[in-house]
Amino acid sequence: MNYEDVLIKPVLSEKATMLREQNKYTFVVSKDATKFQIKEAVRKLFNVKVVDCTTMNVRGKEKRLRGRPGMTAGYKKAIVKLAPGETIKVFEGA
Repeated sequence: MNYEDVLIKPVLSEKATMLREQNKYTFVVSKDATKFQIKEAVRKLFNVKVVDCTTMNVRGKEKRLRGRPGMTAGYKKAIVKLAPGETIKVFEGA
């Protein structure tokens, strides 16, 4: 699996922004990616030292469209903690 295939996109929510103050970055990742693969992908792609990785499966929500019931897609989310002093420039807007 390529490193680009492991990390799908960053999560840019208010909660994820507050976590960045604790040096934690949030990504949507591939459903079959392991914690080790996620750590390696972040380390190689952004050239930073990863201390910890927490993953969670986010279930889809029930929605209605034109009166018909349906579901939004579920996904896997990873919160990656970096070593003190390390940052990912893409998130900081530089």
